[in-house]
Amino acid sequence: MATKQRGRPRSFDRGKALEQATMEFWRHGYEATSVADLTRAMGIGAPSLYAAFGDKRALFEEVLSVYGATHGAFMTRAFAEEPTARRAVARLLREAAAEFTDPAHPYGCLVISAAANCTTEAIKVDLRERRNANLAAFESRIAADVAAGHLPEGTDARVLARFSGAVFQGMSQQARDGAGRAELEAVAEAAMLAWPAERTRGR
Repeated sequence: MATKQRGRPRSFDRGKALEQATMEFWRHGYEATSVADLTRAMGIGAPSLYAAFGDKRALFEEVLSVYGATHGAFMTRAFAEEPTARRAVARLLREAAAEFTDPAHPYGCLVISAAANCTTEAIKVDLRERRNANLAAFESRIAADVAAGHLPEGTDARVLARFSGAVFQGMSQQARDGAGRAELEAVAEAAMLAWPAERTRGR
């Protein structure tokens, strides 16, 4: 009599499953995305989800890390590769117009759109802190350029950072509302008119 083999859990591609979870959270936001939505999109059962990723909150935190290193990495690259704050923000907004309207994934920015109608306090705080960290990075870079003479003395780094962040966040929402790439590129160009012109060092 043949012995019955013990069942083994179905293996799955963890990276692909994370990408599918990213799409769900990006498309619907944190609160509106259920575990059932996630398991259906990821092609795994709830037990496998909990075993591999923990609960929904833990999965979302991992999704944010993956997003920051992939779809959202253009922000980090702009500030790392451009020599001045003005050029970094100009590049950021220009690339955001392309990224936010790319039909290969949901429109807008995950970190911004996932917060919509979110009532889970820990997630609200996490997303708010991430957005505020970006503003702080803008402000720090602008202040450094003022100190270095690249921007005029008296430039309000905090206001300029908040203005740039407001444009970035608004572009995300407008992309979700149907604005096209060319329209958002025009917004990016208009926003940079509010920035003071760069100065040559020593002048």
